[in-house]
Amino acid sequence: MRVGLAMPTALSVMAGGALGGWLGPGGNSLWLTTLLGMLLLAAVRGRYCLWWLMACWGLVAVQSQWANQLPLGLTGEDVRVEGRVAETQQVKDGMRLLLDVQRCEAPARRPACKGLERVRVSAYAFADVLPKPGERWQMTLRLRPPTGFMNPGTFDFAHWLWREGIHATGYVRQDPPSKRLTAAPFSLRQQAHAGLQDQPLAPRTKRWLAALTLGLGDQLVQDDWELLNASGTTHLVVISGLHVGLVASFVLLIARQAARWVSPGNWRLQAWPWWLSGVAALGYAVLAGMAPPAMRAMIMTVVGLWVMSGRHAPGPWQGWWLALAAVLMLDPVALWRPGLWLSFLAVAWLIIIWQGRPRPQGLRGWGWALLRSQLLLAPLMAAAVLIAFGRVAPAAPLINLIAVPFMSLVMVPLALLGWLLTPLPYASTAAWWLFEQGLEVFYTALEYAVVHWPQWEPPRYLHLPWALGLCVTALSWGLPGMAAWLRRGALVAVIVVPFWPASPRSAEGELIITVYDVGQGQLVELRSADYRMLVDTGPRYRSGFMPIETLWPPGQYFDRVMVSHGDSDHAGGVQALRDQHRVGEWRAPSSEPLAVASNACERGDRWQRDGVSYQVLWPNAEQAEASANDRSCVLAIDVGGQRVVITGDVGREVERRLVGDLDAPITALVAGHHGSASSSGPQFVRAADPRHVIFSAGRDNPFGHPSDTVVRRFREQGSCLWNTAQDGAVQLRLMPGAAPEIKTLRQVFKPRQRC
Repeated sequence: MRVGLAMPTALSVMAGGALGGWLGPGGNSLWLTTLLGMLLLAAVRGRYCLWWLMACWGLVAVQSQWANQLPLGLTGEDVRVEGRVAETQQVKDGMRLLLDVQRCEAPARRPACKGLERVRVSAYAFADVLPKPGERWQMTLRLRPPTGFMNPGTFDFAHWLWREGIHATGYVRQDPPSKRLTAAPFSLRQQAHAGLQDQPLAPRTKRWLAALTLGLGDQLVQDDWELLNASGTTHLVVISGLHVGLVASFVLLIARQAARWVSPGNWRLQAWPWWLSGVAALGYAVLAGMAPPAMRAMIMTVVGLWVMSGRHAPGPWQGWWLALAAVLMLDPVALWRPGLWLSFLAVAWLIIIWQGRPRPQGLRGWGWALLRSQLLLAPLMAAAVLIAFGRVAPAAPLINLIAVPFMSLVMVPLALLGWLLTPLPYASTAAWWLFEQGLEVFYTALEYAVVHWPQWEPPRYLHLPWALGLCVTALSWGLPGMAAWLRRGALVAVIVVPFWPASPRSAEGELIITVYDVGQGQLVELRSADYRMLVDTGPRYRSGFMPIETLWPPGQYFDRVMVSHGDSDHAGGVQALRDQHRVGEWRAPSSEPLAVASNACERGDRWQRDGVSYQVLWPNAEQAEASANDRSCVLAIDVGGQRVVITGDVGREVERRLVGDLDAPITALVAGHHGSASSSGPQFVRAADPRHVIFSAGRDNPFGHPSDTVVRRFREQGSCLWNTAQDGAVQLRLMPGAAPEIKTLRQVFKPRQRC
């Protein structure tokens, strides 16, 4: 059997891209590997040259994503850029911009930033003229390399930035003011969006029309995305095979009918209807911004048209490999995007389950085909989503069974028909009014489904076994000749998994303390066998984002939440915790204003759960007039003689008053005020003599936390230092009679420390 070109090309680019991702940052590795590849190329037969070149292309393309990132020497520095606004998104009190950088000037005696190509920044300084997509602006930005929080089981934001080609993040400086250089050139997409805003439609209808037909997904608000994610229907609103395929099918239908009228004798042999349909697919993908999903859909549609035209057409698998090779050659970084594999996996499975079967006939036949495809596709896609994103929407198969044909046959055609009828204003408005009514029904149904079948995020230890069970279920029902007992057994096993215990039970007396990476703020979780407590809730950022929203699925229960004091970096997530989770008891200093009713935490409070002792060391009852920092709740935890102290933001004066309560040496200390020089005084550090010190601070924070003086003080004491800004979440496991275990999400080399 001849392999052809498509499969080796795709595999070669995949190999090069995988190698580039595995090597990570580092130009030396890039050139060394490229040279090695060329040497190997000279040693093999000449007919393999093309595959080596494809592998080198994948390697260079992926490695360039690392090479173009903002140099570390420019972190926190002001750089002046000129660039084109690619996307805008409204956020609380401002907007978020995606800029394609055309020119970048770094300060003197700083690394150059010529390689910077795309940045994502927040802007709060535009009062009169707001940036619009396509405009060129001159701005002064304060940037940092792409980073994100690193917490157990959460979304890797830094990797998302990398695979989206975003080389720095930051914000727009107000001084000097930004200046618009040129207006946006004519853009059919933006012109259509501006016209859409003038339509007498509800704001939600306009948002969905912009997303469904123009690929402007940034127009959807957070509530829209949360509903789509929770119901497993995000794919319906992304410009993908559904939308591009409908456009291509409609044009093909019209063109073939025209061919029948023009040349009735040989209209079946005419090639131009297929070409016209392919051009329509390409044009619509360009109109939708040629985002990766739209580009993949366009390529797969064009390949599908080529296959169906019957002119030297490849088989379905050759067409599949050809589409994959084309996508990877145009965008090798797509290798690292889950959406690529979800879409190609779905198409591959459809090929398998329909290969060798006759084409459906009639309405009943097509209805059964749609039902069978959806039922067989659902478990396999659920497994893929579980592995990629760690969540499952239990109602997604049933929802998609109804939503996919509803969107395909009703919503998207009405949305596109409205654009087609724009020369006839009333007809266009009528089509979109019908779309609006359908959207109301669709939205109501999704909300009902999400309330009664909420999204499930199983524990990480269940991800792989349940994903394997879903795959076995899909294969046993989709492949011919499988035994009936295997089909039923796989189905029963998958149904039983959700009723498995939520997490392995901790041993009596065991305590797991997690200091989460939430940026410039603090959030500590204490968890034992039957007790779960939080100290602080993390910050709330100016955009309205609260890191606590990313840590757990909704519906968690916490026996107690102690908010050390009311500053936004400690109490910023109270609202999200109150709205999304259940809390048995809130505690805070008596005079702290919180958005929830709370009991006072006072010196002398004690309780014990699961063999672990808790004691509040501060504040005293007479501290009502002290500063907010010095009123912070200070908590001491004892696990079989191993002690942990969390001091909030108390200053040195309060620390000196706590010296007599310390039973040194302390096993672990969450450093006061994020490592500020106002805390961790010499007397307190000597008295505590902590073995481990954890700083909860934000990377490149403007306050310089932790202070160099404080860091030196703890090092001279012989403490092992951890910092969430560098280490990610820090997790400490304590058990009576056993040495403490500490681990971090990021592996960082720590010189001169023996931890």
